[in-house]
Amino acid sequence: MKGRFFRPALCRLAAAAVAVAVAATACTTAPEQEPRAAPGPERPTGPKVSITPEEGSAAVAPDTPVRVSVEEGAITDVQVEQTTPEGDAEGGADQAAAEDGGGKGFRFTGTLSEDGTAWVSDWNMFPGAAVTVRATAEDEEGERTEAVAEFATEEAPPGQRLELASNFPNSGDTVGVGMPVIVNFDLPVLNKAQVENSMVVTSEQGVEGAWNWVTDKTAVFRPEEYWEPHQKIGVDLRLAGVEASEGVYGVENHSLDFEVGRELVATMHVPDHEMEVEVDGEAVRTIPVSNGEASERFNTTTSGTHLTMTRYESLVMDAATLGIPEDSPDYYKLDVDWAVRTSNSGEFVHAAPWNDRIGSADVSNGCTNMSVEDARWFYETVLMGDVLETTGTDRQLEWDNGWGFYQRSWEEWLSHSATGEPQVTDGSGTPGSVHGEGL
Repeated sequence: MKGRFFRPALCRLAAAAVAVAVAATACTTAPEQEPRAAPGPERPTGPKVSITPEEGSAAVAPDTPVRVSVEEGAITDVQVEQTTPEGDAEGGADQAAAEDGGGKGFRFTGTLSEDGTAWVSDWNMFPGAAVTVRATAEDEEGERTEAVAEFATEEAPPGQRLELASNFPNSGDTVGVGMPVIVNFDLPVLNKAQVENSMVVTSEQGVEGAWNWVTDKTAVFRPEEYWEPHQKIGVDLRLAGVEASEGVYGVENHSLDFEVGRELVATMHVPDHEMEVEVDGEAVRTIPVSNGEASERFNTTTSGTHLTMTRYESLVMDAATLGIPEDSPDYYKLDVDWAVRTSNSGEFVHAAPWNDRIGSADVSNGCTNMSVEDARWFYETVLMGDVLETTGTDRQLEWDNGWGFYQRSWEEWLSHSATGEPQVTDGSGTPGSVHGEGL
């Protein structure tokens, strides 16, 4: 901290001059005068700035918040620079935001109190990083003080480094209005609330949404209702420094951007043997279909809100993948074309030229059979994340079967979020803290 003080040498000189004056009066007959006290050091001026973690700290937990506080003034600037083990440098800009991101355009933002006396980081630090924090404050007289603290964060050794394994959708994808954000990690996540608060979803038209966990390695974000069509969505995965479980830290940040296209919703009441397809609210096609014959549970088409998943121009459908052995009378193995997956329990929309009951009876193994022409049109028209609403059967789609996430009501979905609060996608951030128990 910089302040203004008398130099010690000047203080000693002043004290010597007073001693000489006292000695002189002892040798004269002049009237006695009370000796004057030597002037003390001038009190420092300017704000008093404190930074935590403190200067020289080592092995600081990466999820420790960086804090700056000031007395007798207000914070005017905070810069946080991190140098990672790979040599990447991240720097800072102003009291409310500082660059980090390793060249990915992220910002190491912080929140400044209303009175300007306290600043706390919004995000965690990189593991194994050399960190420099520079903070400047100013008082009402314009006196400025700058404080600097340098410290190092704890490393994340091999086997304790949380990384992104995969995600859906990918950057650049155009998707349907039902599309969730699916994030798969390479290690289990136990501190789910901290990780949820590290993943920020923004959309041009802000809505409420929330994360749920299919497993300890898979998190899913969906809005309360379907996305509004024709808008861009961004996801910032601020995983660097988040403690996923004891001693396991995220090591890198990621971002993805995708676009919601037109609104396609297909509806199908199974006993009617047809599918109605609407695009942006207008009916575009009525398709004759044949669904599961429903003699057993496995060949009953599920009712509920399905989302279209992966697509295959051609596909071998082997019942063995569903646990049906080859020696079972229910076993089948078929080559199909123009297949669109709608669940993980073997349901597809696909062409079935062998089925002469399309449009009149349900005789499939649970899939939705169409003519070759209609199946190809469906394959070429749908996007990942389009909606298929199915009714009329006694088998309900499970919420975690494929992308059946809208099978949970919004209230139920929100209650299963680790934060218990919605995340609004208007850029206002996440509902809670990313930090651990740190300072």
